[in-house]
Amino acid sequence: CVIGVHTVIQSHAKIDDGVEIGKQCFIDSHVTITGESKIADRVRIHANTVIGSEGFGFAPYQGKWHRIVQLGSVYIGNDVRIGSNCSIDRGALDDTIIEEGVVIDNLVQIAHNVHIGAHTAIAAKCGIAGSTRIGKNCILAGACGIVGHLTITDNVTLTGMSMVTKNISEPGTYSSGTG
Repeated sequence: CVIGVHTVIQSHAKIDDGVEIGKQCFIDSHVTITGESKIADRVRIHANTVIGSEGFGFAPYQGKWHRIVQLGSVYIGNDVRIGSNCSIDRGALDDTIIEEGVVIDNLVQIAHNVHIGAHTAIAAKCGIAGSTRIGKNCILAGACGIVGHLTITDNVTLTGMSMVTKNISEPGTYSSGTG
């Protein structure tokens, strides 16, 4: 692996072969970085987060679930902040990408092949299913769920506990849920 200058790695972190971490990063205790992930400069990753693990890659065949090899990686841009106990899966074929300036709270799941645009904020307990594209400057309030293979344009705010099941092509604030 390659570790940039002035990067701090706390105790019990695991950095696998092929991983690259840029300058002035902070990797907290018990973080695992695998899958040949590439992390740019000034990224902070808090305790117990896993980056680059295999995604939920299974396909049904003849009544059984069969594993699909995950061949992609994870790319994390400059100045990204990732909270504790997050999971960011590597891509199945393409990479999972988190652009610069993204902030991610604790307990967030980002599945394989997800692409998150610059300066987006994601609050705790959000789950983003595979191959979803989220634009720049979006806000996902707490406990949002986004189904896979969707596109959400730039400047979208999702209120707490919203479930997104269709593409969002217009900027604005969106809510869903039960009452």
